[in-house]
Amino acid sequence: MTDATSRPSGVASDGCSSGRARRRVPRDGSRLPSVSIVLGALSIASFWVVGLGFVLGVSAVVCGAFATSRSGVVDDESASLRALLGVVAGVAGITVSAIALFPVLEYL
Repeated sequence: MTDATSRPSGVASDGCSSGRARRRVPRDGSRLPSVSIVLGALSIASFWVVGLGFVLGVSAVVCGAFATSRSGVVDDESASLRALLGVVAGVAGITVSAIALFPVLEYL
């Protein structure tokens, strides 16, 4: 009996399905700078919702700051720039949300 007969049909020899491409998973927290950028962009876009833009901006700053302290991001220049961009976008979201909150304060 050969090895090919023991495998189900449609399964390649390395255990992956032959019709699908293998997805590359980032290592060493390299998703965190991208999460920071997304949260920062969402905080800028949702500044008009009272409090949501502020919370998303703070989350973006925290994710970006945490990402810059990871060794995998420090060694990768593009990941560190993405983390910095996330921090800047988060600060911009906090600022815009705070400016938009001032006119609403008189009605609270």
